[in-house]
Amino acid sequence: MRRRRAEKREILADPKYNSRLVAKFINTLMLTGKKTVAEGIVYAAFEIIEQKVQDGDPLKVFNKAIDNVRPRLEVKSRRVGGATYQVPIEVPVARGNALAFRWIRDFARKKKGRPMEIKLADELVAAYKGEGAAVKKRDDTHKMADSNKAFAHLRW
Repeated sequence: MRRRRAEKREILADPKYNSRLVAKFINTLMLTGKKTVAEGIVYAAFEIIEQKVQDGDPLKVFNKAIDNVRPRLEVKSRRVGGATYQVPIEVPVARGNALAFRWIRDFARKKKGRPMEIKLADELVAAYKGEGAAVKKRDDTHKMADSNKAFAHLRW
């Protein structure tokens, strides 16, 4: 028998932009508990974004980038009678955000030869414009869910 599910902890909004989403992103970016370093990287990336994008507000750019990367559907493996099917399911907002954060972070880390804040700013600006690797990943996830629509009746 399974134990009860742990309750979700509410995280505090970040000090500079007073946004829970930014705080969550900082936590996703953080390595080995070095939160101050992660905060520095995110805030430096936001300053770079402010210079790169015309309308200026980095928080708007960040929110739009996350919206553009967040998947609406994904596939989950289900075993039915010895066969494994990829069943498309809708993604809850919290999981969608987590996936978006992870994809943006990972694609920014993959780029080589420049400081992380510049790579992160580039990835966020690309996502804001609806292009870049993270948006492509979202599109691939949606395509996968779309091509397996025939198995939608297997979800429970």
